[in-house]
Amino acid sequence: MTRRILLAPTSHDSGLSSTCLGLIHALDERGIDVGYLKPLAQATHGHPDHTTDLVRLVTDLNPPDPISATETEHAFARGHDDDLMERVLSHGEDVLSQHDVVVIEGLVPTEEHTYSGRINIALAKSLDAEVVLVASAHGHSVEHVVSLMAGAEASYRVGGEISRVIGAVLTRVPTDGSGPGIEAYRTALAQQGIRLVGAVPYLAEATWPRVRDMQRELRLTVLSQGDLDRRIRANAIMAQSVLGSLSVLTEGRLVVVPGDRHDVLLAACLAAMNGTRLAGMVLTAGLTPDPKLMAMCQPALATGLPMLLAQGQTFDTANQIVHMNKGIADDDEPRTQVVMQLTADNFNEDWLAGLAESSGTRRLSPAAFRRELTVRSRVANKRIVLPEGAEPRTVQAAVICAEKGVARCVLLAAPAEVEAVASSLGLELPEGIEIIDPVEAAPRYIPALVERRRHKGMTEQIAVDQLSDTVVLGTMMVYLGEVDGLVSGAVHTTANTVRPALQILGTKPGAKLVSSVFFMGLPDEVVVYGDCAINPDPNAEELADIAIQSADSATAFGIEPRVAMISFSTGSSGAGADVQKVARATELVKELRPDILVDGPLQYDAATTASVAKSKAPDSPVAGNANVFIFPDLNTGNTTYKAVQRSASVISVGPMLQGIAAPVNDLSRGALVEDIEYTIALTAIQAAAG
Repeated sequence: MTRRILLAPTSHDSGLSSTCLGLIHALDERGIDVGYLKPLAQATHGHPDHTTDLVRLVTDLNPPDPISATETEHAFARGHDDDLMERVLSHGEDVLSQHDVVVIEGLVPTEEHTYSGRINIALAKSLDAEVVLVASAHGHSVEHVVSLMAGAEASYRVGGEISRVIGAVLTRVPTDGSGPGIEAYRTALAQQGIRLVGAVPYLAEATWPRVRDMQRELRLTVLSQGDLDRRIRANAIMAQSVLGSLSVLTEGRLVVVPGDRHDVLLAACLAAMNGTRLAGMVLTAGLTPDPKLMAMCQPALATGLPMLLAQGQTFDTANQIVHMNKGIADDDEPRTQVVMQLTADNFNEDWLAGLAESSGTRRLSPAAFRRELTVRSRVANKRIVLPEGAEPRTVQAAVICAEKGVARCVLLAAPAEVEAVASSLGLELPEGIEIIDPVEAAPRYIPALVERRRHKGMTEQIAVDQLSDTVVLGTMMVYLGEVDGLVSGAVHTTANTVRPALQILGTKPGAKLVSSVFFMGLPDEVVVYGDCAINPDPNAEELADIAIQSADSATAFGIEPRVAMISFSTGSSGAGADVQKVARATELVKELRPDILVDGPLQYDAATTASVAKSKAPDSPVAGNANVFIFPDLNTGNTTYKAVQRSASVISVGPMLQGIAAPVNDLSRGALVEDIEYTIALTAIQAAAG
């Protein structure tokens, strides 16, 4: 039976939506089949209630839209509570029946929803839900928070004795010593019989809206669009002279100034041209700068500095900005991801484990797979070299890996270049990142490279030339055991990454060739695609080796392999050399590794879809349920992986190279930051496995 958990707030500033997102993600990371339902829409001060949209934005769930606030108000005003709850049960029937655990979002008390407590109690009863209370610690004393929660807990008792409340979550908990510590809340709640199951620290980054969010809400005119996705960290009304205003021209600052203050306008533009990433400029009073002045500002605007125009006076405009809606916009995926992960990371692990034990089946969801990568790479604690050390996505990924403890990253680049890139991205380089200047380091590796490749005619001069390539330099660091693995390819070709690895590291004992796999995070599970990056047209023996390597890689990462050898034909329905190659490779896998569940040739739809498999391959042990897909050639594999990744917004981890004597992994040149992050984690795990 589905376990239903209602999240019920005790105050208007509780952070209910982020808590729901975090709990969904925390359960999904642990392989629990979790769903989400917001039965009733929240009445707000003119702002749309879009938590359901955010869930759709950052998860694979597709919950129904909530019942409108108007319908809810009419039902309760007329005393039709029971009718409304019947509507709720019917409305959420599919979600409630399709998942092991369903997170249900209650209503926040507001001026419009004074009856939210009554509604939440009705929801808990009608849905037979367990309850988690949610409150903000920001600006509230321990006594105030505990009093609210104790009062709420009493209202969720069954027969006055058995409580539906299984825990409480505190959001926006101060970590700077400005408020009570978590233990004070934990102890006080325990005295009331309430368990603190989550304490989410205040994180300023999670509160920063984008410039585009402000522009939409205040309906500002765009004079120069720039980068509207810049985050507003703070606001500043520039009322002083330029000299007195310089201190506020800082990273993420939104400058609000009358449109005729040309001195301030030019000062802000100079700051932008010197590398300060202001959030943007809002010119007030409807005053557009003179075209000649705007022409002088173009170099600054070219850096991405947004310039907007407000019709109101400066004070009124600044007041509107201060009081704008601080909620997350329904298309702001990065901020939603930050808030969701922050909350998920701060639930009590034992409490989550208890939910997992009673939730039924498990699956390796994309979130569970990514979490597994993060957890295992932390334990591995490996040193990974990144030859493209000043490439912006690589720098961002290295910072994330350092902050999460995924790996000790070594950036090969001039320190000044890395620092400039980090500054332009608004990042601070953590202590855990090491930067090595390749020009200074290369001479140390000349003797070792000459010795390693002497049999191929390597000389000192050739070694000097080759070591000017940071991938070769990084590969030598791997060879000498100074680092545990290498990740490259954000700007280099696959050949640039693989060739030095083959020449210097060689292949693993028993490996016929080097191949690759991608771990593809499909909506329901993680599957393996191989080979999508290395071998253009493998013969039957090579294709069999790729299948065996890929099955072993799947097993190593917690996926029980069911291998489908993909072809344009299923079984004996087609003919030709390509089909015969796949058929022969399938037989070789069965002969060499009878422990691997494999079948082929199979068309992709027959491999993935049970209804198609029933007609095309009814006796296959793999068809309809495959999770390792071996493509007949690089053309097919690479095209399929990219089509699935981009069209379905699927996160792909890899390519992970197989068959090399030490962990070296190649990136797609179109790799996203998170692709690089998880490839680094994967490389660290490979290094730990030996």
